[in-house]
Amino acid sequence: MENLGERLVGDYLRYIKQCDFVDFNVYTKAVQGEIDVIGVNLTAKAAYVCEVVTHLTTGLQYVKNARPDTAERLTKKFLKDIEYGKAAFKGYAVTYMLWSPVVRHSKGKPEYDQFGHLRQMRADIKNKTGIDIEFFINHRYISALNQLRTFARSETKELKSPVMRLLQIEAWATKNAEKASNKGVVLTGDPLRGPPAAHP
Repeated sequence: MENLGERLVGDYLRYIKQCDFVDFNVYTKAVQGEIDVIGVNLTAKAAYVCEVVTHLTTGLQYVKNARPDTAERLTKKFLKDIEYGKAAFKGYAVTYMLWSPVVRHSKGKPEYDQFGHLRQMRADIKNKTGIDIEFFINHRYISALNQLRTFARSETKELKSPVMRLLQIEAWATKNAEKASNKGVVLTGDPLRGPPAAHP
Protein backbone atom coordinates (compact mmCIF):
# COMPACT_ATOMS: atom_id res chain seq x y z
CA MET A 1 0.00 0.00 0.00
CA GLU A 2 1.25 3.46 -0.91
CA ASN A 3 2.42 5.63 1.98
CA LEU A 4 0.14 8.67 1.68
CA GLY A 5 2.23 10.72 4.11
CA GLU A 6 5.23 10.32 1.80
CA ARG A 7 3.06 10.97 -1.27
CA LEU A 8 1.87 14.24 0.25
CA VAL A 9 5.49 15.36 0.73
CA GLY A 10 6.33 14.29 -2.82
CA ASP A 11 3.40 16.30 -4.13
CA TYR A 12 4.56 19.35 -2.20
CA LEU A 13 7.97 19.02 -3.82
CA ARG A 14 6.46 18.54 -7.28
CA TYR A 15 3.72 21.17 -7.26
CA ILE A 16 4.95 23.79 -4.78
CA LYS A 17 8.73 23.46 -5.09
CA GLN A 18 8.34 22.66 -8.82
CA CYS A 19 10.64 19.65 -8.76
CA ASP A 20 11.20 17.93 -12.10
CA PHE A 21 11.89 14.59 -10.45
CA VAL A 22 10.48 13.11 -7.24
CA ASP A 23 11.41 9.66 -5.98
CA PHE A 24 10.31 7.63 -2.98
CA ASN A 25 12.13 5.16 -0.71
CA VAL A 26 15.47 5.83 -2.34
CA TYR A 27 17.96 3.12 -1.45
CA THR A 28 21.43 4.54 -0.90
CA LYS A 29 24.20 2.15 -1.90
CA ALA A 30 27.26 4.01 -0.63
CA VAL A 31 25.57 4.82 2.67
CA GLN A 32 23.41 1.89 3.73
CA GLY A 33 19.84 2.99 4.27
CA GLU A 34 16.77 4.45 2.63
CA ILE A 35 15.56 8.02 2.19
CA ASP A 36 11.78 8.55 2.24
CA VAL A 37 11.44 11.26 -0.44
CA ILE A 38 13.86 13.13 -2.71
CA GLY A 39 12.94 15.94 -5.11
CA VAL A 40 15.13 17.67 -7.69
CA ASN A 41 14.46 21.02 -9.37
CA LEU A 42 16.83 21.16 -12.36
CA THR A 43 16.22 24.81 -13.24
CA ALA A 44 16.90 26.08 -9.72
CA LYS A 45 19.62 23.45 -9.16
CA ALA A 46 17.91 22.59 -5.88
CA ALA A 47 17.44 19.22 -4.22
CA TYR A 48 15.23 18.28 -1.28
CA VAL A 49 16.01 15.28 0.90
CA CYS A 50 13.11 14.40 3.21
CA GLU A 51 12.36 12.06 6.08
CA VAL A 52 8.66 11.56 6.74
CA VAL A 53 7.19 10.35 10.04
CA THR A 54 3.39 9.97 9.93
CA HIS A 55 2.61 8.74 13.44
CA LEU A 56 -0.79 10.10 14.43
CA THR A 57 -1.76 8.64 17.81
CA THR A 58 1.72 8.58 19.35
CA GLY A 59 3.12 11.62 17.57
CA LEU A 60 6.77 11.81 16.53
CA GLN A 61 8.14 9.07 18.74
CA TYR A 62 10.56 6.20 18.31
CA VAL A 63 11.32 3.74 21.10
CA LYS A 64 14.20 1.33 21.65
CA ASN A 65 14.26 -1.08 24.59
CA ALA A 66 11.14 0.63 25.97
CA ARG A 67 12.95 3.98 26.10
CA PRO A 68 12.55 7.05 23.85
CA ASP A 69 14.97 6.87 20.92
CA THR A 70 13.68 9.68 18.70
CA ALA A 71 16.63 12.10 18.75
CA GLU A 72 19.26 9.38 18.27
CA ARG A 73 17.38 7.63 15.47
CA LEU A 74 16.64 10.82 13.53
CA THR A 75 20.23 12.02 13.97
CA LYS A 76 21.53 8.78 12.44
CA LYS A 77 19.04 9.04 9.57
CA PHE A 78 19.95 12.61 8.71
CA LEU A 79 23.69 12.06 9.00
CA LYS A 80 23.31 9.34 6.36
CA ASP A 81 21.04 11.58 4.29
CA ILE A 82 23.55 14.42 4.38
CA GLU A 83 26.41 12.13 3.38
CA TYR A 84 24.30 10.94 0.44
CA GLY A 85 23.22 14.47 -0.50
CA LYS A 86 26.76 15.79 -0.59
CA ALA A 87 27.86 12.97 -2.89
CA ALA A 88 24.80 12.90 -5.16
CA PHE A 89 24.03 16.61 -5.56
CA LYS A 90 27.31 18.41 -6.04
CA GLY A 91 26.66 21.94 -7.30
CA TYR A 92 23.07 21.87 -5.98
CA ALA A 93 21.54 23.69 -3.03
CA VAL A 94 20.36 20.80 -0.87
CA THR A 95 17.63 21.25 1.75
CA TYR A 96 17.07 18.53 4.35
CA MET A 97 13.51 18.29 5.68
CA LEU A 98 11.68 16.44 8.42
CA TRP A 99 7.92 16.10 7.92
CA SER A 100 5.60 15.05 10.74
CA PRO A 101 1.96 16.11 11.24
CA VAL A 102 1.83 15.41 14.99
CA VAL A 103 4.60 16.48 17.39
CA ARG A 104 3.69 16.68 21.07
CA HIS A 105 4.92 18.20 24.30
CA SER A 106 5.27 15.82 27.22
CA LYS A 107 3.13 16.36 30.29
CA GLY A 108 5.48 14.16 32.27
CA LYS A 109 9.16 13.36 32.08
CA PRO A 110 11.27 15.57 29.78
CA GLU A 111 12.74 12.53 28.01
CA TYR A 112 9.30 11.99 26.48
CA ASP A 113 9.05 15.56 25.15
CA GLN A 114 9.08 15.23 21.36
CA PHE A 115 10.05 18.88 20.87
CA GLY A 116 13.02 18.29 23.15
CA HIS A 117 14.13 15.41 20.93
CA LEU A 118 13.84 17.59 17.84
CA ARG A 119 15.89 20.36 19.44
CA GLN A 120 18.56 17.84 20.42
CA MET A 121 18.62 16.27 16.96
CA ARG A 122 18.83 19.62 15.19
CA ALA A 123 21.67 20.79 17.47
CA ASP A 124 23.61 17.53 17.01
CA ILE A 125 23.31 17.72 13.21
CA LYS A 126 24.27 21.40 13.19
CA ASN A 127 27.33 20.74 15.36
CA LYS A 128 28.52 17.81 13.23
CA THR A 129 27.75 19.11 9.73
CA GLY A 130 26.92 22.81 9.90
CA ILE A 131 23.55 22.00 8.28
CA ASP A 132 20.20 23.07 9.71
CA ILE A 133 17.29 20.63 9.31
CA GLU A 134 14.05 22.24 8.15
CA PHE A 135 10.97 21.11 10.08
CA PHE A 136 7.50 20.75 8.57
CA ILE A 137 5.59 19.88 11.73
CA ASN A 138 2.20 20.73 13.26
CA HIS A 139 1.09 24.19 12.00
CA ARG A 140 3.70 24.32 9.25
CA TYR A 141 2.63 20.87 8.05
CA ILE A 142 -0.97 22.10 7.86
CA SER A 143 0.22 25.23 6.03
CA ALA A 144 1.94 23.03 3.43
CA LEU A 145 -1.23 20.95 3.10
CA ASN A 146 -3.23 24.15 2.57
CA GLN A 147 -0.79 25.22 -0.17
CA LEU A 148 -1.55 21.94 -1.93
CA ARG A 149 -5.28 22.58 -1.47
CA THR A 150 -4.88 26.01 -3.08
CA PHE A 151 -3.01 24.50 -6.01
CA ALA A 152 -5.62 21.74 -6.43
CA ARG A 153 -8.42 24.33 -6.40
CA SER A 154 -6.78 26.28 -9.23
CA GLU A 155 -6.09 23.27 -11.47
CA THR A 156 -8.69 22.15 -14.01
CA LYS A 157 -6.97 19.10 -15.50
CA GLU A 158 -7.15 15.80 -13.63
CA LEU A 159 -4.28 15.45 -11.17
CA LYS A 160 -2.85 11.93 -11.19
CA SER A 161 -1.61 11.76 -7.60
CA PRO A 162 -4.32 10.23 -5.36
CA VAL A 163 -3.61 12.85 -2.68
CA MET A 164 -3.90 15.73 -5.13
CA ARG A 165 -6.95 14.24 -6.84
CA LEU A 166 -8.70 13.99 -3.46
CA LEU A 167 -7.85 17.63 -2.68
CA GLN A 168 -9.00 18.62 -6.16
CA ILE A 169 -12.36 16.85 -5.74
CA GLU A 170 -12.77 18.39 -2.28
CA ALA A 171 -12.00 21.89 -3.60
CA TRP A 172 -14.29 21.72 -6.65
CA ALA A 173 -17.15 20.10 -4.73
CA THR A 174 -16.90 22.80 -2.04
CA LYS A 175 -16.70 25.57 -4.64
CA ASN A 176 -19.80 24.23 -6.41
CA ALA A 177 -21.75 23.74 -3.17
CA GLU A 178 -21.08 27.35 -2.17
CA LYS A 179 -22.46 28.61 -5.52
CA ALA A 180 -25.36 26.27 -6.19
CA SER A 181 -28.59 25.85 -4.28
CA ASN A 182 -30.39 22.53 -4.40
CA LYS A 183 -33.07 24.06 -6.67
CA GLY A 184 -35.80 21.88 -5.24
CA VAL A 185 -33.95 18.58 -5.75
CA VAL A 186 -34.70 16.11 -2.96
CA LEU A 187 -31.49 15.06 -1.24
CA THR A 188 -32.93 12.18 0.82
CA GLY A 189 -34.54 8.91 -0.14
CA ASP A 190 -34.22 7.09 -3.46
CA PRO A 191 -33.49 9.69 -6.17
CA LEU A 192 -35.46 7.61 -8.69
CA ARG A 193 -38.58 7.31 -6.54
CA GLY A 194 -38.66 10.66 -4.80
CA PRO A 195 -38.71 11.40 -1.09
CA PRO A 196 -39.55 8.71 1.45
CA ALA A 197 -43.20 8.38 2.35
CA ALA A 198 -44.34 10.41 5.34
CA HIS A 199 -45.16 8.40 8.45
CA PRO A 200 -48.69 8.88 9.88
